Amino acid sequence: MIRTAILVDGGFYRKRAKNLWGELTAEARAKELVAYCQAHIHSSSKDESIRLYRVFYYDCEPIGRRSVYHPLRQENVDLDKSETYTWSTAFLEELKKKRKFALRLGHLSDQMNYNLKPEVTKALLSGKRSIESLTDKDFVFNIQQKGVDMKIGVDIASLAYKKQVDQIILIAGDSDFVPAAKLARREGIDFILDPMGVMIRDDLFEHIDGLKSHWRNQSKVSE
Repeated sequence: MIRTAILVDGGFYRKRAKNLWGELTAEARAKELVAYCQAHIHSSSKDESIRLYRVFYYDCEPIGRRSVYHPLRQENVDLDKSETYTWSTAFLEELKKKRKFALRLGHLSDQMNYNLKPEVTKALLSGKRSIESLTDKDFVFNIQQKGVDMKIGVDIASLAYKKQVDQIILIAGDSDFVPAAKLARREGIDFILDPMGVMIRDDLFEHIDGLKSHWRNQSKVSE
């Protein structure tokens, strides 16, 4: 019996899932994530049995009761009245109800603003777009997460040192996990990375025990 913990970088998953499978309601996206994690457990070979220890989901609480100046509208936007805030709050509430899901929530930076998307800035500078043509869709809200990467690292270390699992599957797309992955492997943990189809650097392969993704099989994941 292989005891497996699945760790999910929430910011990465939400962005990647939206890119791969489109926008969904908070309830549907939560069900999709549960099914995606279950696919990892059910895809084991016949000669091995995998038991899910827990799914750890890392994200940040939505910002409420804050306003940010929007340069196009020339007015302050109340974040707790935005569609993003409503969706994110509902999504986290759905995950709290899921069996064997544990939420690890960090916080968002106080530094936040609306910026033009890079491609829009390029179009303006090249003369292909004009200031008058700009709309809300040309802007992106920028804010940084704090504490999420640290929580992932601490949980990996805890799972490894306490021998609570035999395998860790990390659903993420960057290299911030490398120090924690190296520690887990030294403790005998089978460390699997799922970048959901995103290309990773060649030198990252030496710090993991393999890649395993189910992003190509969305039809089965969504059932």
